Amino acid sequence: IGLRKAKVALTGAAPIPPRIVQFFRTLGVPLVEVYGLTETSGMATGQRLDHLLPGSVGEAAAGTEARLGDQGELLVRGDIVFEGYFRNPEATAGVLRDGWLHTGDVAVIEAGQVRIVDRLKDIMITAGGKNLSPSEIENTVKGSAFIKECIVVADGRRYPSALIQIDAETVGKWAEENRIAFTHFRSLAEHERVRELVAAEIEQANSQLAPVAQLKRFHLLVKELDHDDDEVTATMKVRRASIAKKYAAEIEALYKPERQAEPA
Repeated sequence: IGLRKAKVALTGAAPIPPRIVQFFRTLGVPLVEVYGLTETSGMATGQRLDHLLPGSVGEAAAGTEARLGDQGELLVRGDIVFEGYFRNPEATAGVLRDGWLHTGDVAVIEAGQVRIVDRLKDIMITAGGKNLSPSEIENTVKGSAFIKECIVVADGRRYPSALIQIDAETVGKWAEENRIAFTHFRSLAEHERVRELVAAEIEQANSQLAPVAQLKRFHLLVKELDHDDDEVTATMKVRRASIAKKYAAEIEALYKPERQAEPA
């Protein structure tokens, strides 16, 4: 793939499924996971080629310290940390305290290796009092080539469920190979065979998750998420609040008796 002479390759910015990392490493690409923010001037932690712990983003970079604060928030200190936001001392004070940058990310540190759990503001608490990381669930589900987006619903609910957007290209090819007729995205998403396909993919993803994090039901979106509809940002990050409001009826249906919702 043109990377035969690569000494090291970095992946960051967003979580990557372990199987993708393993794929590139099997090809001989020395891929390592790293973590950083704009406020850390780039990489703050990173894996070493001689110590690759799956699912982690490695240890603190040279000259950098990392520890956990309240609620498991990752704190970073070192020369890489910025001095503050331009002409915004209040925002600066909100993230810089005693030299430590409060990243807003929940993490676990084991034997010096950092594993990012989720954004602190995104952690969900079920009706049973269980803390869930929606990103962990979503990224596991999106490990399927047939699923483009997964938006988990769990806060204050009895169990996790999700809104699912199929990948139009891969599902479309699958449908053609299986002689399933469709004319547009909606007709494809509403096809019973496609629903069965997605259910099987979610079942596979559930097998990789703790029982409390497994999706019990899902709803297939009949349109692709769109920036113009305020469903995603310009960089295609999901706007949870906007989607929760727009698809409130579909979400409520997931918690009605099983015959009124789509089982996963």
